[in-house]
Amino acid sequence: MTRVVALLAASLLAGTANAADPAGLPAGYKLLYDQSFSKPDALKDLVATVPAVWKHGSDDGGYLDLAYDKKTFKCPYAPKHRSPLYFALIADKRFTDFVLDLELQSTIAPYGHQDMCLFYGFTSPEKYYYTHIAKAADPRAHNIFVVNDADRTNIAKETTKGVEWGRGTWHKVRLVRDTASGSIEVYFDDLTKPIMRATDKTFGAGYVGFGSFDDHGRVRNVKVYGPTAEEKRVGFFQPPAVK
Repeated sequence: MTRVVALLAASLLAGTANAADPAGLPAGYKLLYDQSFSKPDALKDLVATVPAVWKHGSDDGGYLDLAYDKKTFKCPYAPKHRSPLYFALIADKRFTDFVLDLELQSTIAPYGHQDMCLFYGFTSPEKYYYTHIAKAADPRAHNIFVVNDADRTNIAKETTKGVEWGRGTWHKVRLVRDTASGSIEVYFDDLTKPIMRATDKTFGAGYVGFGSFDDHGRVRNVKVYGPTAEEKRVGFFQPPAVK
């Protein structure tokens, strides 16, 4: 049992310090980042590979919207190695151990690689982890990947066969990371049973974000819990325009 999972289990018995925190939060963890994306100026929290594709959506309580014309839009971001194109990072905090809770929605018609992604341990555009959550699993989809000065490599030891995103449906997603053990666990709707697990210690503290390999989707109600975060502005990418 990993340290974070053990702490989650222990805290279920002991209770959490803040009644507003999710059940099972490890002892010593606190809310480090909280953004609902209910207001347009929330985009100032972020930097993005392609700022133009990120907008604020005002309906449905507000959200961060990733959308572009897939037929005509030419992506200006060209990563050195095969890796996702469209993602945004929380710009001012580096996280080590953490629990990331958020809601994600896919806004495209279902197909095998229909995806949304989570990013973490991000130290540069050539060095980071990401989790690709897709409708169907294969070596390139629905897995945990590491980008380490090379094309993405899948590292998950356990995965499901995929998830049902539907179209226009909000899903609760959680990612738990423990750098001491290297444990990475990902949850989708059912927050008691992971859909993916990996163990890797390549990267420690880094930036956290969300997006897609090359699809459309929405993000809201992002919360990051952990023992501490380093206040440090990211040195790459630009913020989306606030309109």
